[in-house]
Amino acid sequence: MQVKKLRWVGLFAIAMAYLESAVVVYLRRMYDLGDDLTKIPNFDRTITGIEIGREVATMVMLLTLGWIAGRRLQSRVAFAFFTFGVWDIFYYVWLWVFIGWPASPLTWDILFLVPVPWWGPVISPVLIASLMVAGGIVAIWVDDREWQIHPSKADWAMLFAGMGLALIAFMWDALGNLPLSPDEFDSIKPSSFPWGIYLPGLLLMVVAVWRVTWVSPRQKVKIQA
Repeated sequence: MQVKKLRWVGLFAIAMAYLESAVVVYLRRMYDLGDDLTKIPNFDRTITGIEIGREVATMVMLLTLGWIAGRRLQSRVAFAFFTFGVWDIFYYVWLWVFIGWPASPLTWDILFLVPVPWWGPVISPVLIASLMVAGGIVAIWVDDREWQIHPSKADWAMLFAGMGLALIAFMWDALGNLPLSPDEFDSIKPSSFPWGIYLPGLLLMVVAVWRVTWVSPRQKVKIQA
């Protein structure tokens, strides 16, 4: 049963989140950063490049573990989603344990620097991470029962549309300042979060994940029966 692997994969993701949050604590101390993360620190070019590389390396490590844990494509993708979601949630949990940040779910955070800076209230990535965890668990449970997951064209359309809207919301201010080089990252600052773009995107992703991991596999089983 692949479901039994979830505890160990989850433990790895929680430990990775500890490392990630520890690095952030170090950076805050080194650069004397406060709780206002609406402005990107004025890193030199070398540090900016290393930080971008660290983010990419973290994603590769998390997704690679998910790929190793699964037995075929659908469960590998599910484990990768689960791992990323747990890591993202516990990243904020550990930061709160270490330094009492974020003060609230609506506290702003710099989410990523690849390919341009992403910003958003903490609750916004946590909601998506929670969806990834829930969807990953259900998909792994489905795979254990030898049910096939075959997203329809409509499912793919909803999923990618939702992801696109969420990405636009996170990169809203950076996109308005393109073209942008890493040297110019510290010159932009978010204004207000576009909830009107983010929430429809989140809803589309929720519906798509629900259809793909639960509705569609069960319908196919009933038809075959």
